[in-house]
Amino acid sequence: MHIHILGICGTFMGGLAVLAKEAGHRVTGCDANVYPPMSTQLEAQGIELIQGFGPEQVELNPDLYVIGNVVSRGNPLIEEIMNRNLPMISGPQWIGDHILQDKWVLSVAGTHGKTTTSAMVAWILEHAGYAPGFLIGGIPQNFGISARLSGPGANSEFFVIEADEYDTAFFDKRSKFVHYHSKTAIMNNLEYDHADIFPDIGAIETQFHHLVRTVPGIGRVIANGDEASLQRVLKRGCWSEKELFGSAAGADWTLHEHADGSFDVIFKGAKAATVKWELTGKHNRYNALAAIAAARHVGVPIKAAAEALGQFQSVKRRMEVRGTVNGVTVYDDFAHHPTAIETTVGGLRQKLRAAGGAARILAVLEPRSNTMKLGTMKDALPGSLKEADLVFGFGSEQALGWNLGEALSPMGAIASAYEDLDLMVEAIVAAAKPGDHIIVMSNGGFGGVHQKLLEALKA
Repeated sequence: MHIHILGICGTFMGGLAVLAKEAGHRVTGCDANVYPPMSTQLEAQGIELIQGFGPEQVELNPDLYVIGNVVSRGNPLIEEIMNRNLPMISGPQWIGDHILQDKWVLSVAGTHGKTTTSAMVAWILEHAGYAPGFLIGGIPQNFGISARLSGPGANSEFFVIEADEYDTAFFDKRSKFVHYHSKTAIMNNLEYDHADIFPDIGAIETQFHHLVRTVPGIGRVIANGDEASLQRVLKRGCWSEKELFGSAAGADWTLHEHADGSFDVIFKGAKAATVKWELTGKHNRYNALAAIAAARHVGVPIKAAAEALGQFQSVKRRMEVRGTVNGVTVYDDFAHHPTAIETTVGGLRQKLRAAGGAARILAVLEPRSNTMKLGTMKDALPGSLKEADLVFGFGSEQALGWNLGEALSPMGAIASAYEDLDLMVEAIVAAAKPGDHIIVMSNGGFGGVHQKLLEALKA
């Protein structure tokens, strides 16, 4: 089959393209922004890319058009496809129908932690010899790729997928995860997000309950018992096995943390294993509990899963160290929601306190998500950055629709906002001292600020 993918350079659609090519299909695609690194990754797979959405692309005469959710009505290629009544399908439905249909699907949903937890589950299964396929919205450093059908030379029945609550396509407003036929479903957390498509948290809870409804009776739902929103979801009905993790009374999976960052895994009230690793933050410990629980559902012993996590190398852009210059360490992190920002900064603070506590944290933030641009979360920013010693924000009022400096003003003199990237870099470097830790947080490229900082620190 020849499929032509509209919006191919997004993380999800790019992963879909890799899976389709690996499955033996001819794959072509187009996007408004065909540029490295995604363009070079896809071209290395033998996938032909076209810049833009010109209607003449119908002359490629593919068997099927796979539509990404960045494409909307009015797009010239979409209009041509619809006028000619040509066959089209959404990316999530294509994945569900053509890749996941005969798989034991382990899906990871939640406002935060989907990418990291998916990577943990995939690595635990890989370490245990299951050779899983996966589609993850980032690059797990244990694998070096974001998607594959199965392990090399294997035909694994297991597939791990990051299960997004964002809508599917312009013609399908259900969340992506309803298409995945999950047998093991993790629900990490649920907060208000995606203000561009969801009016309130109740609307998101409805979508999560749609996910619960898709899990078969022999399947298992693994949910964060500390989240009132997820409790409300489950109270609407759950027809599968259910396990809870967290600190709430009645949780099946809990933990006991040690001063060095390791923790004991407690299952049904008894110590089952110890995880010794370098990751920081309560959020990552909860991610690990969920991953261990999911792996146990497919037969991986708890101790084996804990051992695998001791070798887990996290995901690119999740507290990824980009370099250390003159004693100053620069990190790259994908955090863009206030809760994710708080847990990222707080996790590093906890680690630094355990090591003596003298080091400073310089937080560098670019609020650029659709939700942030709507101003829905701006008042939560100061509280989310409370563990930072200095805060540098980047974004113009024209781009955001609100004033970043005003939003950060409750923090006083420790926070400043910039519209010029080079001026911000100069200010950060002038403030930085040996021993400092600079966390750069954005869900975009942030103008290559990480490298600019490292080069300026060297100078």
